Amino acid sequence: MQFHEKFTFPTHHEPKCKSFEWIVHQDKVLLRNEIKQLRKYGNEIKKQGLKKHKLCLVRNWFMVGLGLFTGLRVEEMVGLRIKDILINDIYASVVVRNGKGGKKRVVKISDSFKHVCSKYLEIRKMFELSNDKEDHLLTSQKGRKLTRRALQKQFKACLKQANLPSHYSIHCLRHTYATNLLKSSGNLKLVKNQLGHSSIRTTEVYIALIEEDTRKALNKLYKG
Repeated sequence: MQFHEKFTFPTHHEPKCKSFEWIVHQDKVLLRNEIKQLRKYGNEIKKQGLKKHKLCLVRNWFMVGLGLFTGLRVEEMVGLRIKDILINDIYASVVVRNGKGGKKRVVKISDSFKHVCSKYLEIRKMFELSNDKEDHLLTSQKGRKLTRRALQKQFKACLKQANLPSHYSIHCLRHTYATNLLKSSGNLKLVKNQLGHSSIRTTEVYIALIEEDTRKALNKLYKG
């Protein structure tokens, strides 16, 4: 049995692509210890931001979480508005209104990240920023929308301060999310929908990244 056979594939047939060469390499995905290190740094700067009244630090904490727990593209992140965070007692989600190709999608989020979103909106009010539905989510201290380039620069600064490898870009958060969601769920269709891929073939590139983990797990079975 091939390792990919354990995954859930959609049952419908998609049109064949003439060529598909896209590959995601392992060095574009954060390692487990690096994820832990980045999240720890994020929590530290959130505390500093609240203590020193610096929204940029709190915003960067939220930015890291947003990438790790939604897998949004950077242009989707900067385009988010307050109204795009949907939270109620039953479920929570982030609405991407203008994804790749102009497509709209709803990205479901975990309970833990739902609480992060609620806390971030609460902190924005503490900093006297408006939370009107049309206001952008990721902004400067004065409430100005961040550009894609600015967000990338802020992430690079986070990497440096967290003592993480500088070769990572903010897009590594998306690859990290996709890889770990596939690893935990084994459901390609779920990952495809969450990421907003137009074809399951695009999502399939992440299978290669977790096959080695599968082999290691099998080789450790009943040992020790």
